[in-house]
Amino acid sequence: MANWSERPLSNTLVLFDVDGTLTPARKTISPEMKQLLADLRKKVVIGFVGGSDLSKQKEQLGDDCLENFDFCFSENGLTAYRSGQQLASQSFINWIGEEPYKKLVNFILKYIAELDIPKKRGTFVEFRNGMINVSPIGRNCSHAERDEYEVYDKQHKIREKFVEALKTNFSNLSLTYSIGGQISFDVFPTGWDKTYCLNHLKNEKFASIHFFGDKTFQGGNDYEIYTHNDITGHSVTSPEDTARILKELFFQ
Repeated sequence: MANWSERPLSNTLVLFDVDGTLTPARKTISPEMKQLLADLRKKVVIGFVGGSDLSKQKEQLGDDCLENFDFCFSENGLTAYRSGQQLASQSFINWIGEEPYKKLVNFILKYIAELDIPKKRGTFVEFRNGMINVSPIGRNCSHAERDEYEVYDKQHKIREKFVEALKTNFSNLSLTYSIGGQISFDVFPTGWDKTYCLNHLKNEKFASIHFFGDKTFQGGNDYEIYTHNDITGHSVTSPEDTARILKELFFQ
């Protein structure tokens, strides 16, 4: 890949959410989107930022995603790569401490145990480097069960009520709860949302940074970066919508 300085808009960075923006929820990127991003990268600097760890991002974007993007921000940038080289990382468990963490997880598991929802599968709490991901149905559910739960959750507001209970019971901890995707929400230290990735960009001197995301509403996991003063935000409804806006902005 050519040096950034050789690209026509080398001082422009375009950042993407993954789920619902570059790919359908938890599914793989299409060949068409992959080609569009390769073409876009000839003009600007590109990157992705998501709450998932790198292994899940590779499942969706391909094992070669570190080569196909200039910036790769896993877990909102708590694990980060620039031109394939890993940058400094942070740890949620070091921040919160073992005892408060144990109390938090015990509360979550008890709450889920008492939830009366149509289906429960497995992996209700997924521990990541910079956060925990909580899923009332469990992350091991099938794609069909995931779609079914999303509809149920919108109707019964399971995740919203769960988050409110956590806010009430752990108000002493500076935690943020962010609903994203179809079946889960993230829990992380306040300030460790997707804007955390911007810490890695302070010395890059980009004149403009665009962000594309689908959960841009307040409480959604794209909201903070979408509304950030340094960001030009684009709210999308699907990968097709992302492609349409990219073509309008950069391929006219």
